[in-house]
Amino acid sequence: MFYLTDRVTGGILWANLHLLFWLSLMPFVTGWMGENHFAPLPTALYGVVLMMSGVAYYILERTIVRSQGAGSRLQIAVGNDTKGKVSVVLYAIAIPLAFVNQLLSDVIYVSVALMWLIPDRRIEALFNKPVEGPICDR
Repeated sequence: MFYLTDRVTGGILWANLHLLFWLSLMPFVTGWMGENHFAPLPTALYGVVLMMSGVAYYILERTIVRSQGAGSRLQIAVGNDTKGKVSVVLYAIAIPLAFVNQLLSDVIYVSVALMWLIPDRRIEALFNKPVEGPICDR
């Protein structure tokens, strides 16, 4: 069996908890936005939770990559995480836009979600390739 990390560090645990905190707010902001028919404040707060979830995901990803060391297979597979960075920027644009035009803000939220529906097969492809040199099975 192959593990992405040799050990789970305290930093990884904290980064994971940070992500889980923001994700735990999703039902609240989604319900609030729906109950208020996509009013500006709930729509903007929905975007804040989405953006902070994206930031927390990026922090977790970087923490795991850092624990693997420079040049790790995971670092190579993840690359510069353009999709993650673009998502956070689009959320940051959509938040103030919610006070101007909620529909455009919602279109951005849906666009980012659709962008993530397209699978990123880099990690799977890289980890399914045979490794040169000794492999540590656990």
